[in-house]
Formats: sequence, structure tokens, C-alpha cells
Amino acid sequence: MDISAQIVESTHEIFSSMVMMEVALHGVVRDSMAPLTDSITGVIGLAGTHKGVLAIHFPETVAMAITGSFLGMDVDEINEDVEDAVGELANMLGGSVKAILSANGKDISLSLPSVIAGKSYDFQPTQDVERVVVPFTCDAGEFVVELELEK
Repeated sequence: MDISAQIVESTHEIFSSMVMMEVALHGVVRDSMAPLTDSITGVIGLAGTHKGVLAIHFPETVAMAITGSFLGMDVDEINEDVEDAVGELANMLGGSVKAILSANGKDISLSLPSVIAGKSYDFQPTQDVERVVVPFTCDAGEFVVELELEK
């Protein structure tokens, strides 16, 4: 199973139907990423037959533009609306990943989304995981979807 192709498909579907934005794969899928700067990340934990984390990382400017499109309003600062939108996008992607990884949908549980934001932070696995980092681009800029699964 090529999980990265399915992440691309799910992300495209969620953004075109919910955010009213077209996204495209930007560059190559990789297994590492640089530290994040002036960014916001939505994180969903996966537990059950597959354990891991799904994260969606946005530069602040991209997060504000996506939130504005998602909610149909102008957004000019990182606020609760942006945090909620980023968490909800992570939640929707987590649901897609759950469906991809789970044949009957009942053997994986998702955590509630959490959101991390900051001037500079690093998102590194703490254990031996399979890491898939999928870069995207949209009219607002670039962002990354990351999936880490325990080996």
C-alpha cells in the first residue's frame, strides 16, 4: 500500500471540498523535515493496531489564508479560529488515514486534535517509526502532511 499516494488523494479531497482550495503535491515525498519556523501544526494521535501520529504543518501565513477560505472570513492573525481550523483539518485527515490503515475502521482510535504553534520548533519522532512527509502547495503557499507509524 502506498500510503503517501493515499495521503495526497485525501488531502486533495478535503481541501477541495471543505476549504475550497486546490492543493498539489510539491516536490518529493521524504522521510525527514527541517525545523519549523513561524508555523502552526495540528496533531492527531493514532492508537490500536497501528500506533503513531498524523500532523499537518502550516506556515502562519498559509494557515491564516486557509482558515479564511475554510470559514469564509478575513483572518489576519493566529487566533482561536486558526487553531480550530488547523485542528479540524488534522482531524479530517486523521479520519482518512484511519480508514486507509484500518480495513473495518474499528481497530484504530484517534485522539482529539492538538495544536502547536511557535516561532521555531522541531517535530521529531521519539522512537523507531516509519515517517512519511508529504509536501503540498496551494494558492496560499506550501504546507506539509506528516505521518509517523511505529514499526
